[in-house]
Amino acid sequence: MADNRVAYSLDSTLDSVNQAEETATRMASKAGFEEDAVMQISMAVREAAINAVLHGNAYDPGKKVGLVFEKTPDALVITVTDQGKGLDPSTLPDPLAPENLLKTSGRGIFLIRSFMDEVQFRKLQPGTEIKLIKHVPGADRHNKEASQ
Repeated sequence: MADNRVAYSLDSTLDSVNQAEETATRMASKAGFEEDAVMQISMAVREAAINAVLHGNAYDPGKKVGLVFEKTPDALVITVTDQGKGLDPSTLPDPLAPENLLKTSGRGIFLIRSFMDEVQFRKLQPGTEIKLIKHVPGADRHNKEASQ
């Protein structure tokens, strides 16, 4: 069971972002995802970690980024938490709106939602938790067959 769950507490640095991305690549590959899906999962985790370090914790050395990877029978579930002021995703500007197209930031959550099957936000006290879920291809079909 320990092989199916990996948890880290990381410093609020860009090195931590790289570590999060590398772990995502390793865990997604181990979970059996195809190369394109592994890349998408890794990019989504990188974006979530960047948001936690930069926007959530504001590089504060006293604040940590939590990272949990869990392989369930039907999905890879990645949870990223920060200790910042919190985020309301409904207040984020639309990166596809004409006035935002040339901006150099503001696409992270959009990319995360594009790459993952499910994205859930939860406000913490303090901070934000973002849960990224990517379903294993064919898992639902297999589970339905096994239950019959």
